[in-house]
Amino acid sequence: MPDRPTEHESLAGSTRRPYWTDPDLRPAPSPGESLRGEVRCDLAVVGGGFTGLWAALQAAEADPGRRVVVLEGGPLGFGASGRNGGFVSPSLTHGLAQGVGCWPDEIETLERMGAENFAGLQADVARLGIDCDLHVPGELTLALDEHQVSTLREGYQLHRQHGADVTWLDARAARERVDSPCYRAGMLDPTVGLVDPARLLWGLATAARERGVVVVERSPVRAMVRDGSGMRLRGDEGSVRADQVVLATGAYPALLRRVGAWVIPVYDHVLMTEPLTGEQLASLRWHGREGLTDAGNQFHYYRLTADDRILFGGYDASYHYGGRIDAELEQGASHDLLARHLLEIFPQLEGVRISHRWAGVIDTTSRFTPIFGTSHGGRVAYAMGYTGLGVASTRFGAAVALDLLAGAETERTGLSMVRDKPIPFPPEPLRYAAVQATRAAMAREDRTGRRGPLLRALDVAGVGFDS
Repeated sequence: MPDRPTEHESLAGSTRRPYWTDPDLRPAPSPGESLRGEVRCDLAVVGGGFTGLWAALQAAEADPGRRVVVLEGGPLGFGASGRNGGFVSPSLTHGLAQGVGCWPDEIETLERMGAENFAGLQADVARLGIDCDLHVPGELTLALDEHQVSTLREGYQLHRQHGADVTWLDARAARERVDSPCYRAGMLDPTVGLVDPARLLWGLATAARERGVVVVERSPVRAMVRDGSGMRLRGDEGSVRADQVVLATGAYPALLRRVGAWVIPVYDHVLMTEPLTGEQLASLRWHGREGLTDAGNQFHYYRLTADDRILFGGYDASYHYGGRIDAELEQGASHDLLARHLLEIFPQLEGVRISHRWAGVIDTTSRFTPIFGTSHGGRVAYAMGYTGLGVASTRFGAAVALDLLAGAETERTGLSMVRDKPIPFPPEPLRYAAVQATRAAMAREDRTGRRGPLLRALDVAGVGFDS
């Protein structure tokens, strides 16, 4: 009988929770009160992540007299906003290629609006005094084998055709930027930033509270019903009666059954190393401290933190039957796989220890971009489905949701991306089978360099499964 697989030795003793919100290292602000009794407000926001807090802040600043309440089911940062890699992309379309594939006639507008939103985020962080290590070192996309080189070259040419200031790096130039024996080529996009996501989230919550927004924590909403001319949100020990509601629940249940046709929860796993020594850091030659990713379907993302740790995540994204979300799914073999991959890419880090390991659910749609809409006669608006690129685009999505509640015809609400829904995921058990088949096809292309018939068909439809 073969030996059972053992955990990678670098994982021994690692903390099984997100680094960003580890209370032993990074104390959070004092928690907000939980929902008690009956509360009355003009606008209720369900979900205290990036989308929800941007929506609350924007609403309060646009109308300082507006009574706004944010309802977060856990502590702030419990969901994706406190578990992600902290990459801040200007793209609203999950990258240029996806935007061109889905909305070729609007891509220039979408790129401009994405750049404006990113600049607005930077300006807001500075204006609000949020200390979150937001900086823009750029992102290097790297080819790890020869067939990824041609894929990356196509992406580089597409960016250049659309006026993007990207730089091509051959194998030598790539390794001069960051030293790995795996790198065959690279593309530098100077527009991508990095941030401490939890500190950004906490800063947004503080700014919202300073403007009169009530942010309650550990208060899951169990039901949403119409109540006269408004809506009632029912929790375990209280309720909120609101004139209007923004649903910003990400991958978690959205209180609207229809949303489940378009958004599914996909688990993503992440490692954080202990702080690197000066010798280890020097061995990487990672002097520009760019964000890194690779050109495969199943891709890694990795970056340095302010205290010289390496965050290393991605690759083995997984969907569980029925859209199951459970704390038991946050630890497993994916961390062992990531630990092996980290040392394959950076063998000079042999002996480095993993300090933290965690996972979280990404709100994924079939076209990788969020969905928007209204319900209950326009009293409720929703924005969700960012598919892993929401740190910046949630600010844009929050503005869209508020536009929809106001019934405003804006440049944002006129976009096809906002007006039209993606192809829905099929119901179970077909959903699980379709996701598994797509993942297998993506892995096969990563091994062989050949895009099979299933992936080609999905390309034509503008849909897929993002790892």
